[in-house]
Amino acid sequence: MTNVHYSCDIKAEESQIGVLTGMKLHEYQAKEIFSKEGIPTPNGHLVDSADEIPKAMRAVTGPPWVVKAQVHAGGRGKAGGVKVARNSYEVAVATEGMLGKPLATKQTGGDGIKVTKVLIEDGVEIDREFYLGMVVDRETRMPTMIFSQAGGMEIEEVAARTPGLILKEHINPITGWLPYQAGNLIYSLDPLPSPGVRKGLASVMANVYKVFIANDCSMVEINPLVVTKDGKVIAVDAKMTIDDNALFRQKDLIELDDPNEKDPLELKAEKYNLNYIRLDGNVGAMVNGAGLAMATMDVIKAAGAAPANFLDVGGGANEEMISKGFEIILLDRRVRAILINIFGGILRCDVLARGVVAAAKTKSIRVPLIVRLEGTNVEEGRKILQESGLKFLVAKDLAEVAELVSKQVQGM
Repeated sequence: MTNVHYSCDIKAEESQIGVLTGMKLHEYQAKEIFSKEGIPTPNGHLVDSADEIPKAMRAVTGPPWVVKAQVHAGGRGKAGGVKVARNSYEVAVATEGMLGKPLATKQTGGDGIKVTKVLIEDGVEIDREFYLGMVVDRETRMPTMIFSQAGGMEIEEVAARTPGLILKEHINPITGWLPYQAGNLIYSLDPLPSPGVRKGLASVMANVYKVFIANDCSMVEINPLVVTKDGKVIAVDAKMTIDDNALFRQKDLIELDDPNEKDPLELKAEKYNLNYIRLDGNVGAMVNGAGLAMATMDVIKAAGAAPANFLDVGGGANEEMISKGFEIILLDRRVRAILINIFGGILRCDVLARGVVAAAKTKSIRVPLIVRLEGTNVEEGRKILQESGLKFLVAKDLAEVAELVSKQVQGM
């Protein structure tokens, strides 16, 4: 039976590399960049309405065709966001069944993401599938190529069940990607591919490194990278995430950002330069400093609850930023308690307190509020909160934070 590509489950090896954040590109956008750098991809045509389907059918040879929802989430195939079509009728049904509809995967959450664009591509006859990805390994602090012959599968599952199938090459930024490193990965395969396929794999690896460096990526993934029946090496899927800290020198890429893919609260946070990521929990948290934020989320989990967000207001936050950040937490209807954990340094405790009080004047606080303040102007900050009329619980240290959070979530 002809093996036609439809798998799109791709994700970095988070257990060892760390959670990756940044500006995500759509598959079709990543493939345009791939093509410019010499990485072969299937011929495809993007549509955003049913009226464009006939044009796409003329532009893309088939059968078969692959119809793929363009959303920033893995697991599209399992969620019905990737369909194989054998004729024009099936292409139209699949496309119209995706456009304008929400697609829910494990990464999007229950409500899903509305599909506004669909990619119609050539089907590919697959002989072998590989996983190829590139990230920065936080342990070695080096760009790292990840390769596996278990392509088409979720890489976390491969790493958990058969870690021996996950191969890595750390890259010295001074020397860059070297040919022998491709050989280290390719010659580990069993069975060993033909010389032509080995050459194609080596070329893709070298060009993935170029894409990663040139575009300031935090992640590049191809899953699967396939070998076709006629021996061609093709990236049938593509995923790219751009490091937020490097966007100032990637102005062309900024234009590719799709606000439709972002959580409305995250978009609101961006306007005020707040580091906010919405999560699936029930305790909202406001913290200054990424390290303290991670520790605070651990405390929330240890108390039997789950964080509803990652909100790091940073050391240089002003009263308005604090106020807007607090408002954003209050707008999340899933939040059942709010924890403010601030160690005053550059961000003074009195500034934090004034921001919280200002937000409380515009938004009613309908859930328990737990506050822990330490550091610069802590007494003044506590006084401002005490005289504000707000009802809140005071925690002296992280142990008491955990205790108070636990008591609150038990009644949820």
